[in-house]
Amino acid sequence: MTEVKTQFAVIVTMLGMSVASYCVFCYRKIGTSGPTTKKHLPWNDIRKIAKVTGSLILGGFVFITYEVLSLNKLLQIDTQALHQEKVKSYVYVRTASLSPSEYQGITYKARKEVHKAVRRILETEAKIFRRPFSEQFSTFDGEDHECALWLLLKRSQSEDKAVRLQAVQDLASNSHWHDYQYATAAQTCDQRTAIGLARSKDVDLRFFLPPPPLPKIKTDYPIEDELRLLLVSLPQTGLDPCVQYFTSLALRESSQTLAAQMGGLWCFGGNGLPYCETLSKIPSETVELFCLQALVQHSKISSHCDKIEAKGGLQLLQRIYQLRKDSAKIQRNIIRIIGNMALDEHLHSSIVRAGWVSVLAEVMKSPHIIQSSHASRALANLDRDMVKEKYADGVYVLHPQYRSSQPVRADILFVHGLLGAAFKTWRQQDIDRHLDRRASEGEEDYTQCWPKTWLASDCPSLRIISVEYDTHLSDWKAKCPVEAQRESIAFRSSELLDKLKAAGIGDRPLVWVSHSMGGLLVKKMLVDASKNPEMDKIVNNTRGIIFYSVPHHGSQLAEYSINARYLLFPSVEVKELSKDSPALKELNDDFLSFAKDKKFSVLSFAETLPTHIGSMLKLHVVPVESADIGIGDLIPVDVNHLNICKPKKKDAFLYQRTLQFIQDVLAQEL
Repeated sequence: MTEVKTQFAVIVTMLGMSVASYCVFCYRKIGTSGPTTKKHLPWNDIRKIAKVTGSLILGGFVFITYEVLSLNKLLQIDTQALHQEKVKSYVYVRTASLSPSEYQGITYKARKEVHKAVRRILETEAKIFRRPFSEQFSTFDGEDHECALWLLLKRSQSEDKAVRLQAVQDLASNSHWHDYQYATAAQTCDQRTAIGLARSKDVDLRFFLPPPPLPKIKTDYPIEDELRLLLVSLPQTGLDPCVQYFTSLALRESSQTLAAQMGGLWCFGGNGLPYCETLSKIPSETVELFCLQALVQHSKISSHCDKIEAKGGLQLLQRIYQLRKDSAKIQRNIIRIIGNMALDEHLHSSIVRAGWVSVLAEVMKSPHIIQSSHASRALANLDRDMVKEKYADGVYVLHPQYRSSQPVRADILFVHGLLGAAFKTWRQQDIDRHLDRRASEGEEDYTQCWPKTWLASDCPSLRIISVEYDTHLSDWKAKCPVEAQRESIAFRSSELLDKLKAAGIGDRPLVWVSHSMGGLLVKKMLVDASKNPEMDKIVNNTRGIIFYSVPHHGSQLAEYSINARYLLFPSVEVKELSKDSPALKELNDDFLSFAKDKKFSVLSFAETLPTHIGSMLKLHVVPVESADIGIGDLIPVDVNHLNICKPKKKDAFLYQRTLQFIQDVLAQEL
């Protein structure tokens, strides 16, 4: 706090000089108000001077003392932002100009600051002594918003939550601040305020300090070797098989020199991917990606996050992020790691000090929905002042991604199917942008993710969440070819239910939207939740389910893959989709038995066109009879399996019927 006290001393000195200057002004004015004379001032005039001067000095002293104490109490400046690399402080100051014209601008701003301070002293003095504020002092050229900045910064650190949330909103919504004011706010606002600003819509990025200068690399190792060193330092026992697999893959081909430095190469063993005979022959970017995938898995374990932070992982990831601006995949994996680490609140200060708030605020503005959604998840996990839910890996909020004063009335949960993803499954149907003039002109009719744009626009009071999980058609292409039970619907149901509960699913009315195998997963989660008292809210608050071509009674895709084992080794997911699967029949019977009792609404869409599987196979993946669950409405649509959940346009039947269903079942909440 030494810097803060020094700043207060400077302010007090300036204000004292201003009061003294004004007293001289008053002296001259009173002394020359009458006819010119060489006589001494009469006693009455001296009393006037003393009275005015005394009031000013007393009022100014009282006000200054009050302000200093108030600021000391309320304005708890985060001095950690000024201390990096073993208390080596850094302050972002623009380069001074030697142009004489610049001096006038600086002098003018300084004079305005002094005049503004004097005016505030006089106003306060008038209020304290209940005297009218003299209009002759209203001509000082201080601007109101100069005072407003410091007032809002103080309020943003108030103990009253409503006051500080409103202050952050006011800071972000005002766009008239000058460059030096943004710089002042960036170096003054605390961690909570910075995160709140980053989650404010259309916030100016000048509110944020750039990432701190990183220390010089002390070793001659390339980035991938530093990543390996970090992986080696993490716990090596009691790990999830997927963590073991990815770590083994990343460390498999370390150089002999590095192995000697580490005291022997640590590796879990295993064959790895067939095409990874030696990582030394693979581009460094690919090796980095392997290492980052391993770190993603480690970051899902709380104790490992502590190790990553302790070993300087946040700074290393920052360096890689800055160096790999040309690789969206690498940057996305890094932000995914930060989002996972942000689940642990005790790591928030370290994440902020490493400069990630400014990075996340910038990525939030990205036009690429995948990038912005990863940043949104990380910031939501950091924002404990506004967000009570926690978003685990694979759970993404599509709307609202920013802070909003509008209350959330209900939740819409999107669950993709086989080989799907949280974003690409729900994109608009692919169109020829050269033939579609409106799309080529970039009009709103085109979207990369219709739940995030169209649905959020039509139902702004909804929270829209999309989940992601790995699925594989074949074990040949499995990302983690160990522990096959992870790929079963039962395992994924248990895993997702825990994540959804942490995200607050079940606290509000809920509508599920699913495609293909995702519908089977939704049914399994609801059946499992109905048997678990801790998950009762998820079942009781379910208002409706939309099924897009869900194979309730099996799929021809499973039949094909089983009959052609020499072409495609079926994964667990595909095996569970076969018509004669006992698990599939049991799941459907269990779901229907309690769904009819709960009486929530169901809408099913069925494909009528075949889908191209590869270059040679044309297959009707889910026949109409398999898409018919037996309750609710069934609507056949002339599209294939991939496009059944991808409307062509916002006014297309698929989207409009989906929107109508959501609005109808949530009529009381919207």
